[in-house]
Amino acid sequence: MSRLGSSAFTFPDFRGATRRLILVNLAAYFLLLIAGFASPFEAARMGASLAFDPISFIHGALWQPFTYSFVHFGILGTLFELLSLWFLAGFLESYHDANWVAGLYAVSVLGGAAAALALYACCAPLAPSLLIGAQPLYGCFGGIFGLLAAIGLLYGDLEFMLFPLPIGIKARYLAVIYALISIAMLFGQQRVYAFAQLGGALAGLLFVRTAPRRGFSFLFSESWYGMRNRYYRWKRRRTARKFEVYMKRQGRTVKFDGQGRLIDEDADDKKRWN
Repeated sequence: MSRLGSSAFTFPDFRGATRRLILVNLAAYFLLLIAGFASPFEAARMGASLAFDPISFIHGALWQPFTYSFVHFGILGTLFELLSLWFLAGFLESYHDANWVAGLYAVSVLGGAAAALALYACCAPLAPSLLIGAQPLYGCFGGIFGLLAAIGLLYGDLEFMLFPLPIGIKARYLAVIYALISIAMLFGQQRVYAFAQLGGALAGLLFVRTAPRRGFSFLFSESWYGMRNRYYRWKRRRTARKFEVYMKRQGRTVKFDGQGRLIDEDADDKKRWN
C-alpha cells in the first residue's frame, strides 16, 4: 500500500518507534532462524514458549501476550508483516509522537492476545469443536490491525494505493475490507487468528479514543513526576512546621505559607512603606 500523491510508491521515514519495532522484530526473526540451524528442536521449543497459547498462559506463562508478536516463521509472511508495520507505523508517526505510536502498537498486540484468550475461555467449556486445530498465536498481525484501525478512524478520507494495482481506496474502506476478511475467516480453520486480529483492531480503536495525545508512557512519566513533587512539597511543609515549633521554643516567631515557604513580614512592611 502506498499513499496517493507526490510520494506514491514510497514508504514513510524509517525512524523513531517505527525503526525500533522493525529492528526488534527482525532481530527476533533471525535469532530463531539461527537457532533453527543450530538445533531445530530447541528452536521449535523456544518459539512455542514465546508464542501465545491460552492454556500455557493460564498455567503461568504470563510473558506470552508480550512476546508472541516477535515470533515469526516463514520469510514471505515475515516480509509482508514488517513492510505493513513499516508503512502503517511510519505513517502514524509522521502525525503523532513516537511514544503514542509505540503505545498504540503495544495495546493492539495485547488486545489480540486478550481476544484469543476470551475466545478460548468461551469456547472451551461450551463449544470445544470451535477450537479444534487451533494453534498458538505468533506474529505482529494484532498490532498491524490496531494501526490500520487507527488510520481508518483518524484519517478515513485519505486515499491509499493498493500496490501493485493502480487503484486508490480511502483508508476507512480499506480498514472495513480487512475487518470483513477477518470476520469471514471466523468460519474457517483460522478463526483464532481472525478473532485476535479483530481484538487488535478493537484495542487500537479504544486506544485512540482514550489515550492522551502523547501516549500512556508520557502520562505515566508525568504522573510519576507529579507524585514525586507532591512528596517533596509535603516534606517541605513538614520541615517548616518543625522549624516553627523549634523557633517558638527559642522565643522567636516565624511563619510559613501553605507551600512551606518562609513569610518575611519585615520585607512586607518595607514594601508597604516604600
